[in-house]
Amino acid sequence: MQKRIKRHVRGRSREFFVAAAPELIKLCYDELMALALPLEHARVVSGGIEIKGRLPVCYLANLHLRTANRILMRLDHFAATNFRQLGKKIVAFPWELYLYAQTTLTFHVTAKHSRLYHTDAISDIVRTGIADRLDSRGMPSTAVPADGRPQQIFVRVVDDQFLISIDSSGTNLYKRGLKLQGGPAPLRETLASAVLTLAGYDGATILLDPMCGTGTFTLEAAMCAAHIPAGWYRTFAFMQWPAFSPGQWDYLKKKAGENIRTSAQPQIFASDKDRPLCTALSRTVATAGLSPAVKVQCRDFFDLQLPPGIQNPGLVVFTPPYGRRLGTGQEGQERIRAIGTKLLGTFPGWRLGLLVPHKHWLRTLPFDLLTHPLQHGGLRLLLAVGTIPAPT
Repeated sequence: MQKRIKRHVRGRSREFFVAAAPELIKLCYDELMALALPLEHARVVSGGIEIKGRLPVCYLANLHLRTANRILMRLDHFAATNFRQLGKKIVAFPWELYLYAQTTLTFHVTAKHSRLYHTDAISDIVRTGIADRLDSRGMPSTAVPADGRPQQIFVRVVDDQFLISIDSSGTNLYKRGLKLQGGPAPLRETLASAVLTLAGYDGATILLDPMCGTGTFTLEAAMCAAHIPAGWYRTFAFMQWPAFSPGQWDYLKKKAGENIRTSAQPQIFASDKDRPLCTALSRTVATAGLSPAVKVQCRDFFDLQLPPGIQNPGLVVFTPPYGRRLGTGQEGQERIRAIGTKLLGTFPGWRLGLLVPHKHWLRTLPFDLLTHPLQHGGLRLLLAVGTIPAPT
């Protein structure tokens, strides 16, 4: 069995699909290219990026990509027009090379323009076929990892053509395994990373996160500044595969760890008026070993001053609380105008990245900014970026 796994899974190039939010696909592609992985090809397609390479490519993409949602490994592609054909195709596939027996499975099925359109029925046929195949091969169940997390199988059906994929990531990649605290409407880390990139953050710039909340911008910036890979603190679904090589993974992660660096003084300044959130963020920063680079304080935005000892302008990035917390109508617009006035008075010459849900909010600011459309949880947002001018 190990020889078959080495020959057919580890020893061959595989096709992978890097899923990303539509507005982040270009950023994700640029990020992927910057990694200089040994790819045979990479191209942007609907919903993400298709790449081809050997299994370490999958390991490294999961470890490093900051704007991807998850990474799938393509397994099989075939036509089926009835459930009997589907069942035969599933049983004929060598699942023993990819799954241990009794691995808990979940299924994500989509069907379009197909005679087989009932997604629950498709899931049942695929589940039964996999179990029958593994049972007939006498696959051991004792080798299932102790964490027992479900393994996702993705089934996509278009015009009676089936595409079967296995999820290599596990939980969504925006879950870095770092943040200990929760809070109201926290940003996803993938979106925060995109905002930082679009706002011009390079890891060396002084960063101010003046409405930090749960600290998503702060933690993403701190990991970027320290050259800590996005997946450094978490585990992945591919660790449950029969083809997974712990030794190879340890080597790749060790090589990535050689680039991690520490800061001798604070370069990221986070603050919020919510004391419990600041306390929780401080605890997370300390647990991750990021304390030298990050300073957290409990302070209202309108009481902020320039960080002591900072001579050159840096980057201010935040998203004002909206909805009930900010107020509606005229009250909300007045609040945004006050934020703009504070930025003009305290941070002239600094770069700004401001994430807002309404375009008309930007009209109340006393200076102009460029905008990038983004989405978060189905909500359309705008990232406004630019330089805060000196007041006239």
